[in-house]
Amino acid sequence: MSSSRRHFLTACTALFALSLTACQSTPAPIPQPLKVIGFLSDFDVKDDAIGICKAVMDGIAPGVRVIDISHQVTPYDIAEGARFLAGSAPYFPKDAVFVGVVDPGVGSTRKPIIAKSKVGQFFVVPDNGLLTLVQDRDGIEAARTITNPDWMIGSKLSSTFHGRDIFSPAGAHLARGDDWTQAGPALDVAQLVRLDIHTAAVDAKGLHGEVIGTDGPFGNLILDIPQPIFAQLGYQLGDAVPLTLNGKPYTIPFHKTFSDVPIGKPLFYIDSRGRLSLAINQGNFAETYNLNPPAPLFIPRKP
Repeated sequence: MSSSRRHFLTACTALFALSLTACQSTPAPIPQPLKVIGFLSDFDVKDDAIGICKAVMDGIAPGVRVIDISHQVTPYDIAEGARFLAGSAPYFPKDAVFVGVVDPGVGSTRKPIIAKSKVGQFFVVPDNGLLTLVQDRDGIEAARTITNPDWMIGSKLSSTFHGRDIFSPAGAHLARGDDWTQAGPALDVAQLVRLDIHTAAVDAKGLHGEVIGTDGPFGNLILDIPQPIFAQLGYQLGDAVPLTLNGKPYTIPFHKTFSDVPIGKPLFYIDSRGRLSLAINQGNFAETYNLNPPAPLFIPRKP
């Protein structure tokens, strides 16, 4: 065999060996699927704030799915935001990320944080009480203050738009699976800011509660009265329920759904979240009775 042919065969053998080695090497890691983000704010949709925040999220985690919970939380109403956040979380995946921006203290000493619930969901929020209801129901496993510049955007952070500069980028880092312990130092969950939220109470005379919100554009009154507490009074479907609402007496029937009363008539009912509520069939209770939260309510025990 000629030397040139021998050299050619040797080279082919070496190339084959290299190819075989490459095939046997450790395969590249499979990218992890992006976690879904639930986005809540009081920004409204009149300007570009929501679009900017979503663009920031997509820029860090391309293709991330962002589900809008609401951007029409009553401005500065942390308690309403807390209710929306807790109400929607059970319908999201167990590893979902939530970006919640109802932040009247933006730019102040309040902390931007990430909290992990005992369900496994992450919440990127200001530490201002927005997590109160989630903490009460699901528990908070751990929390961290966001201080790492790599988890923010911009060489100079705005003092008024942390939704863009801190919360959105941090949420996107979580959605793509980045190690959240790198976001900043641990925070004692016992030190998280909490809202002073009360639930209706029953005494010997009856139930003392409060109107805590209205239901979207329909004007139904949301009450701080879970169904089991109302049940202690003894009323059944079809009963006429006497009450004092914001200092005025009324008698309103308790029914299962709106169409159980004529159009334009009021009713008590148990809403989709398991709370006692007040509504008018195809009408607006809040406007008709000129009521806005908060407003006190008293229902006596059934005779």
